[in-house]
Amino acid sequence: MERRTMARRARDDLRTEVLDVAERLAVTGDRLSMPELARRVGVSRQTLYSEFGDRDGLAAALVLRATDDFLDRIVTALDGEGDLHAAWVAAAGAALTEAAANPLVKALLTGAPSAFGDRSGPIVAAAAERAADYLRRVRPDLPDDDVELAAGTATRLVVSHVVLPGGPAERVAEEIATVVLRILRV
Repeated sequence: MERRTMARRARDDLRTEVLDVAERLAVTGDRLSMPELARRVGVSRQTLYSEFGDRDGLAAALVLRATDDFLDRIVTALDGEGDLHAAWVAAAGAALTEAAANPLVKALLTGAPSAFGDRSGPIVAAAAERAADYLRRVRPDLPDDDVELAAGTATRLVVSHVVLPGGPAERVAEEIATVVLRILRV
């Protein structure tokens, strides 16, 4: 049993290292090729192909990891506040800050050309869904149409400000939270 646990840990560590190197290559604009990635990580190409299938599988794994991390930070920010307005300020601020600090997240959100193509649609949809889920959980009394509108609008506003910043993240986050609460009429 312990041998299997150690093998899984080694595989997870290798997977993390491969994705870290792939992210650095993608962010710097270097061509993301399996042979180059294998060389930089110090494994065989076959090891990469066995783990990810192909370049598209690797890209999907990298996008999934970046998306999950990004969305988890937003949900953590929402859950970290008791007041609905403060929660949306925290979430919008976290999203704007993360997008500004992480070139891969920014590229994914804006649909900028990258080693991954245009994958912003699913990320934006997932962010809106998580935001709506948060609202349904903390305010089940709100009409679902309003919840969907508020979550979608907030998500699109964040992406809009990632593409074309409209001021300091703190101020923009405050404005987005105000819009959300006005849509919800709370």
